[in-house]
Amino acid sequence: MLPAAQSEFSMSDQDFERMRTLVYKLTGISMGIEKRNLLYSRLARRLRTLGLKTFKQYCDLVESSGSAEVQHFTNAVTTNLTSFFREQHHFDYLIEDFIPSYVARKGSGRGLRIWSAGCSSGEEPYTIAMALHESLRPSDLADVKVLASDIDTEMLQTASAGVYQIDRIDSLSQERKKRFFLRGTGEKKDLVKVRPELMALIQYKQINLTESFNPGGQFDIIFCRNVAIYFDKPTQQRVYSRLGECLTPGGALIIGHSESLYTLADKFDVVGKTIYRPKTKRLG
Repeated sequence: MLPAAQSEFSMSDQDFERMRTLVYKLTGISMGIEKRNLLYSRLARRLRTLGLKTFKQYCDLVESSGSAEVQHFTNAVTTNLTSFFREQHHFDYLIEDFIPSYVARKGSGRGLRIWSAGCSSGEEPYTIAMALHESLRPSDLADVKVLASDIDTEMLQTASAGVYQIDRIDSLSQERKKRFFLRGTGEKKDLVKVRPELMALIQYKQINLTESFNPGGQFDIIFCRNVAIYFDKPTQQRVYSRLGECLTPGGALIIGHSESLYTLADKFDVVGKTIYRPKTKRLG
């Protein structure tokens, strides 16, 4: 049962089943019964905004042909939790292992391609960009690209703007704060903006990982962290397999701390803590 504070709209069992079926169909996210109150609170906002009276009316709208509400629905039900240099060991690997190895193989850092799949509000791709600036020569950076993608268009807008509350960078060193961010003044004194040299490395694109997708080429390293945790097992396997196909030979797939590729052990080798590399296909 929903708490009394959430009784503004009635949500029947049928409503809930219909909505979580829509969530799975549109995003690949699997929502159990324990997510009922969460789903209510997120979608009740849309009912208020649209002036609707029932969840049935709302589902009818989302399912109507060509409805613009589909994207609002998707944005409402996706979870966005991130921070700069979250899961530090992944960036230690990028800086201390992967980039030096890439430079040794290629003779420079030029041509490096990285994909932040499920970039949320942008902290991950900007962290990647910081790591690149700290690890490569300026001449190499001219031909380095980071693709940042997400299903949520509102998050992509936030990410591409590169503006954050100042407390979002509290965990960064003073050196990184000074080097990579601009401090707001006056009414914007509590805001910071990512410096243009970081923003220049990143391209943004809306991609739904549970559908057929084309990221635009292959990548040397893919970050897909704390994204597939919301998918059921078959969807996880399908997404990870497809991401593996998007990697260059010797490329790496980095996933979240609570995720694993143990069900795909025949396709990936473990490189480090939640860091994987597609197995090399043997001839014969």
